[in-house]
Amino acid sequence: MANIREMLKMQNEAKKMQKKLKEQKIVGESKDGLLKIYMNAAQEFENIEIDPEILDPEQMDRFKNRMKEAFKDYQKKLQKQMVQSMDIDSLKNMFS
Repeated sequence: MANIREMLKMQNEAKKMQKKLKEQKIVGESKDGLLKIYMNAAQEFENIEIDPEILDPEQMDRFKNRMKEAFKDYQKKLQKQMVQSMDIDSLKNMFS
């Protein structure tokens, strides 16, 4: 019976953490700021903003590079945010 309670407690804590991650919004940008991706800390894609000037089919390679830059920027910001928001007490509660 204690194992079931512990499992339910862990499941509840995991749901709370997932909800917090979904509420944290992060914008990744290309170096020139012409392409932005909007995602949450649960790594779910939410939106993309593309400046019309970079939609020229002849510039597709540059567009792809901007997309990579924006995603790398998002990843850096996500890692930084995760470290800053890491709640040691909640982690201890999950495993105690």
